[in-house]
Parts: sequence; C-alpha cells; structure tokens
Amino acid sequence: MKCLHCLFPAIPLEWNQLMNSEKSLKILAIETSCDDTAAAIVTIEDGVPTVLSSVVSSQIELHRQYGGVVPALAAREHVKNLVPVIDEAMRMADAGPSDLDAIAVTRGPGLIPALLAGVSGAKALALAWQKPLLGIHHIEGHIYANFISQKSIKSEIGSPESDIGNWKLEIGNSCFPLLALVVSGGHTELVLMRDHFEYEILGRTRDDAAGEAFDKVAKMLDLPYPGGPEVAKHASKFKDAERSRFPRPMIDSGDYDFSFSGLKTAVLYEIRKTPETDRDETFVSEICHAFQEAVVDVLVTKTKRAIEEFAPKTLVIAGGVSANTSLRESLSTMAAEFPYTEFTVPELQYSLDNAAMIGSAAILRFAHLSTKERDTFKQNAIDLEPDANLPLGDK
Repeated sequence: MKCLHCLFPAIPLEWNQLMNSEKSLKILAIETSCDDTAAAIVTIEDGVPTVLSSVVSSQIELHRQYGGVVPALAAREHVKNLVPVIDEAMRMADAGPSDLDAIAVTRGPGLIPALLAGVSGAKALALAWQKPLLGIHHIEGHIYANFISQKSIKSEIGSPESDIGNWKLEIGNSCFPLLALVVSGGHTELVLMRDHFEYEILGRTRDDAAGEAFDKVAKMLDLPYPGGPEVAKHASKFKDAERSRFPRPMIDSGDYDFSFSGLKTAVLYEIRKTPETDRDETFVSEICHAFQEAVVDVLVTKTKRAIEEFAPKTLVIAGGVSANTSLRESLSTMAAEFPYTEFTVPELQYSLDNAAMIGSAAILRFAHLSTKERDTFKQNAIDLEPDANLPLGDK
C-alpha cells in the first residue's frame, strides 16, 4: 500500500484558474477519527471550498463518565450514527448520490476502531454509488479548514473577536510559504508548507501533545471531560497568576520541538502540596490560568522564531486547541509584529473535529485529478485502509 501522498500527483501552479473551472464539484466527506461522527457536503464557490452542510454527532456525554474516550465504545457509536449523520448532511445540502463527484474519509491518524468505522462506511458507499474514494490525513484536514469560505453555513459555536486573525485565505500560491501551528489532543507540530500539500515538519512534541496536557491537568483538578475547554473556562476567571509559577519546557531549546510532560508534572506537584481543603474555585482557576499561560508562551515563542527564520506569507493554526481564545489572541498579537505575515484562523466550528475540513482538503486534491486518475480512485476504493499512525507528508 502506497502512503497517502504518493497516491496524489503534483499540484499545479494556476490554482485560481483550476478551482474556478471545477466550480460544480461536490464531495461527501466523512470524519470518525475519534469520538465525533461527522459528515459534510463541500463544493467550490468563487474558487474556494464552500460548505453546503456540516453535521457532527458528539459522544461527549457517553465518554464523560469514563473521563476520556473509550475506543471500542466510540466505534460502536460511529456505526450507529454514521448513516443518520450522512443522511442529514445530504438532506441539508439537498444532494443525492447522483450529485456527488466523490467521497472522502479520514484515513488517519486516529483511534483505529473509530477510523475503521468511517472508512468501512465510506468504502461501502463508494462501491454502491460507484464514486471515487479519497483517504485524507486528519491533520491535513485541520490545516485546510483555514481555506474554507467564511460565507458558508453559520457557526453554532459563535465567532471569535473580529480582530483575531484574518478569515479569508486565498487558495492560490500567494499564501505560500505557509506556517501552520498544529495543536490538538494528539499532535503539537510546526509545519512549513511551500505549496499545497507539501509539508515539512519543523518540530513536534517529544512526549505529550498540548491538548493531551490540557486534558490531564483537567483530570488532576477533577474537572469534567473534555478537559481542554474546562481548563480554558476556569483560566479566564483568574487574571493575576504569576507567569513564572510553572516552567516553560524547551522554550530556549534552539529547535522547534515541544515537550509538555514536565509541565504536567509541575502542575501535579503544585496540586499535591496544597491541602484538599484549600483547593477551592480560586485555586483551580489560578492553576488553570498559570498552566494555560505556560503552554501558550511556549507555542507562541516557538512560532515567532519560525516566522523570523522562514518569513512565511501566512500563519495558520490548526487542530482542536486552535479554538482556545487565549492562544488565538496571543498569536494575533505576536503576528502583528510581522507585517509580511498574514495570520489566519479557522472559524470556530471548523477548529474542532468535523467533516467539512476533510472535504476542504479532498476537493482541492480531487480538482486536480484527471478523468483517468478519478476512475482509478473509483476502481481502487475497496483497497483504502485506515492507518492509526499515518504520517503527514510522508513520501
């Protein structure tokens, strides 16, 4: 089996011309990498990916009692929810099988039982409807959430402050080189892109991802699952934490790697040395604020150094933790120091796991395929297999 990126051809130079010529394309996208069952219909309008429908079925209440995602239970729920979610996405977009040009699904990385549910469902539909099937990298989807047209469906989560980042990223080559800060429960990476779908990993976490550290700190403080939003919510209530309270791991390491396990341990020691009777709401908020500030400081500092070295035209954030308001604000303030770099953020509903982001990456890939190549993806649909550790940009 070839790696994901070997299956796709080189990307053309005239992106704007290409996308405008493919304005009638429609793709059904499916995402089941973790605990959200998601489907979306994505098309092209004015040369950019545009979401016609996006449906997400959350499993938060199911997994909350366990304090985290249980892979077998997640897979069971995906099997139960996948068809209703797809039906709703197609109903909202007023689309039937004959309207679709292709199907896309998250191939990896993620929880293998969850990925299997989505890939198996996508393969069944591709065979039944005789459609090309594209496997998309989950993190690639998060990066390409930044390319989704912001005139698409309205976010139910709400919009960030208007001065945090730009919300229109041109699809053409004028946005490259592009620097992506990927921050999620399983990934923390700085990725440099010199063109579409060309990835150079500048640095990554050596242990815990930032999102994983947020979840573990939340568990230490007996905050409910999912922990990241809970930590952020409590952190916003406390404004006077000492910035030096917790270490900034690897902030001066001279490279672009990250490490958050030591910071997590420092939080644990701080909690343990405080009597349980003193762990009130103020204590919890102070710990959350100090921890979040330490994580954000490291992420922003490393990103700033990468901007200074590589002078990207565009800075984007990607992954679930990109919804963190403190991180968005700090990156926006830092990016303002570099007039040659445009800071772009995805709409909040596309920051978290969703299928629209998978469709965004897929429709750009599919637009460049020849008729023969599209037929190959149709004929080989049954061969697509999930990969829990799928590398980004592996050649």
